[in-house]
Amino acid sequence: MERDHASQTRLRVLEAITDSALRELDLDTLFKVLLSRVQELLTVDTVTVLLTDPAGGHLVARATRGLDEEVLQGVRVPVGAGFAGRVAQRREALQITHVDESTVINPLLWKRGLRAMLGVPMVTGGSLVGVLHIGSLTDRRFSDDEVELLHLIADRLAAGVDAHRARAERAAAALLQESLLPGHLPEIDGWSLAARYVPDAGSGVGGDWYDVFTLPDGRLGLVIGDVVGHGLGAAVVMGRLRSALRAYALEFSDPAVVLGKLDRKASYFEHKTMATVAYAVLDTATGRVDLALAGHPRPVLAIPGRKATFVSGPVDLPIGFDLATTGRHTITVDLPPGALAVFYTDGLVERREEDFDQRMELLRHTVTAMPAEAACAWVMSELVGGRPATDDIGLLTVQRAPGPS
Repeated sequence: MERDHASQTRLRVLEAITDSALRELDLDTLFKVLLSRVQELLTVDTVTVLLTDPAGGHLVARATRGLDEEVLQGVRVPVGAGFAGRVAQRREALQITHVDESTVINPLLWKRGLRAMLGVPMVTGGSLVGVLHIGSLTDRRFSDDEVELLHLIADRLAAGVDAHRARAERAAAALLQESLLPGHLPEIDGWSLAARYVPDAGSGVGGDWYDVFTLPDGRLGLVIGDVVGHGLGAAVVMGRLRSALRAYALEFSDPAVVLGKLDRKASYFEHKTMATVAYAVLDTATGRVDLALAGHPRPVLAIPGRKATFVSGPVDLPIGFDLATTGRHTITVDLPPGALAVFYTDGLVERREEDFDQRMELLRHTVTAMPAEAACAWVMSELVGGRPATDDIGLLTVQRAPGPS
């Protein structure tokens, strides 16, 4: 009889977690439905989901049945401490038959009167997502079948959380990226500017950015950069670097000094972060460009009547990790009438199955002295064409208007 009951419970649990309708539910509704079914099918008094925080050091109460205070009070449990923390650290099931301050660190659990608890880790793709635990107000020993069933439910919830986080991260990163890229480029007599940004077709937006801003002395700041990584994390770091560079640009006129300050800031505050950046200051009256490169590809320069070339001069180490301890350098380039400068991120030229040097030569041969918008369109046509981007692509072009014929 007992075996028949266990088999029926198992079948009902399997039906619950494989219900195709669950795929259409948002995360909150998924929690509500599955936790209710767990409470009913396993005949328990409480069911709680705790999810890892972004840093991975704590579990935060996210959904519950029978312990609303946990969520309302934002209960946080350090990984490795207390009942849920030990489940997370060991990544294996744990049950206790004595609930008090000696076995759990959350007083809500023993105040609720729980006498027995069972917890299992929520893991997907080898990564810990959280902990699912159930509790009983009566003395109870959970069977091996019940432990296995709770593992199955935890796996289903982990998959739902992982999918939700991926969608939320992509949406947030895209929104952040859109908010930080210039809505329009400055209009300056005698100059044309144009830009493109295309996210990686596979992983979504990342840390590439471009920026153009006028400085108090009338000069123009031109920036293009690439934070290592993809997704929301890279986009957030990109936003902070962008804002910091703008602030330093107001205080210091030398691009090398600006990137030095940015490097110090990133090395101190943005741990384990690296970025390549090209920062140029353009004197629109004379056509002089002061340029500093922090691990970033050299811009292409096209002057009427000449073949396009890559700007010569030192390329210093990237931003982050205090790499540029020997200092940074500024290159000076002149843009005569009709000249075009093309700044880009490596996603434009890198293709997994193509020779990098050949791609760089293709870019150089593609660039000719033409208006900035036409140059953007032509470069994207020749180097991207109809193939999806395999990395984020940033492109910024600036041309000085041609002189009289």
